[in-house]
Amino acid sequence: MRILALTNLFPSAWDPLRASFNRQQFDRLAAHHDLEVMVAVDFRERRRGRRGAAPVLAHARTSEFTFWYPPRVGRSLHGLAWYASLMAQHGRRLARERHDLLLASWAYPDAVGTARLARRLGLPYVVKVHGSDLNVQANYRLRRSQIAAALRGARAVVAVSDALAGKVRELGVDPRRVHLIYNGVDSERFRPGDRAAARGALGLPNDAPIVLYVGNLKQAKGCLDLLEAFPQVLARHPRALLAFVGDGPAAAALMRRARELGIDDQVQLAGARPHEQLAQWMQAASLLSLPSHNEGVPNVVLEAMACGLPVVATRVGGIPEVLPEQAGLLVPAHDRAALGEALDEALRRNWLTDAILDHASHFRWDDNVRQLDRIVREAAGAPQP
Repeated sequence: MRILALTNLFPSAWDPLRASFNRQQFDRLAAHHDLEVMVAVDFRERRRGRRGAAPVLAHARTSEFTFWYPPRVGRSLHGLAWYASLMAQHGRRLARERHDLLLASWAYPDAVGTARLARRLGLPYVVKVHGSDLNVQANYRLRRSQIAAALRGARAVVAVSDALAGKVRELGVDPRRVHLIYNGVDSERFRPGDRAAARGALGLPNDAPIVLYVGNLKQAKGCLDLLEAFPQVLARHPRALLAFVGDGPAAAALMRRARELGIDDQVQLAGARPHEQLAQWMQAASLLSLPSHNEGVPNVVLEAMACGLPVVATRVGGIPEVLPEQAGLLVPAHDRAALGEALDEALRRNWLTDAILDHASHFRWDDNVRQLDRIVREAAGAPQP
């Protein structure tokens, strides 16, 4: 089939490290179909200039359009602005080309704009939902009605967690059209490794407990909660190190607060790293912590477990669905005291690596893409392989 995927969640020259899970999934799906990913680039990112090279893909093709919208106001108009931006820049080409299916990844504004495009072109469409596109955006009345209409009009809605699938059904989508597909893990890359060698390559101390955070540095991801909980860890593990791998608006606040707490020597901000380098950080760490305030199913949790690493995370979204007690500990969101206690317990516990790896083996991209392929074929009325 000929599929056009439309999303802001994909790497581009303006944000090369964005949404590696979609890059991995769509590129694998493109081994079975003629698939183009059209990436919506925020106009503010484009003004800041290119930050790297566009992704190198084995099968999929990419293009992009600039998403223009009124900043700071009119968030309920972003679906219309997304569609208008797309049509102004690519409308003639899209009307001329013949696609079998549209695939939107992210509920607002991407799926709302894609629903308009599907009606314009007379095409079926499928929507993927990921986390805060429903956990946050759907909490606003005017956006919620648009999201609900877009999802109800889709031939299928794919959710990355059962919790999200439930929210899709609450919006009035026929349960028969709602599908749960957990993300996969690149097991060739994310696997156990030599901890001493990994620490040596990264310049990390070989004899210290290392708590690792991987993700965007923003308040909703709980990175500031993790920093505030870390002195509680140092009280029992005085040589411990807290490493943040990622970048974002909270970076400066993290270092400022670390200095105020007097722990800046034991907090490292490593900056954003390419996806292929994350495995080495996980192989070097003692545990991964992701104390998010809301989530779908973050891939870093799956990838950490594939490296044999225990995880301390919050009991939000789909995280409890994929993190069993033999692989990690769960705490309430925003509870810094509970987070500190869990980190201390996780560092003292003797984890069974084989049990963690056995659980992690259930999250495979081959299985994921096979399920998605079946869904898009059915949505387009194409024969199943």
